[in-house]
Amino acid sequence: MYQTILVTLDATAADQTILDHIRPLAKLCHSKLVLLHVADGWAARAFGHEAESPEVREDRAYLAKLTVELRAEGFEVDPELAFGDPAREIIKWVEDRHCDLLAMSTHGHRLIGDLFLGTTANKVQHRVNIPILLLKAR
Repeated sequence: MYQTILVTLDATAADQTILDHIRPLAKLCHSKLVLLHVADGWAARAFGHEAESPEVREDRAYLAKLTVELRAEGFEVDPELAFGDPAREIIKWVEDRHCDLLAMSTHGHRLIGDLFLGTTANKVQHRVNIPILLLKAR
């Protein structure tokens, strides 16, 4: 059913919400997990893949740690670090990787924050043509 699941991560506690939920589904479907974190700090936006900053090093270490943990549990995992606008990069990865499911957690902003900032999830859900699993972070 879901051969490849794209799991977006923002390197916060919200990631645990989506990872806890996606594990049983991925086991059941024998899915490959693509862990995507989009670095969007000043260095990442200015230099893209050439970016080197404390934030980018922390992002790489975070993805490496999760990859080791999930592989130890028996999952096939591809960690990916993208650079720039999170919504744009997530949409690109869905299209480029031919993912079957997109799994993301949301922070549950309320009206005012969403009006001014918009949400990555909102931008993404209107641009992709695959099922999306959205979970509000605990």
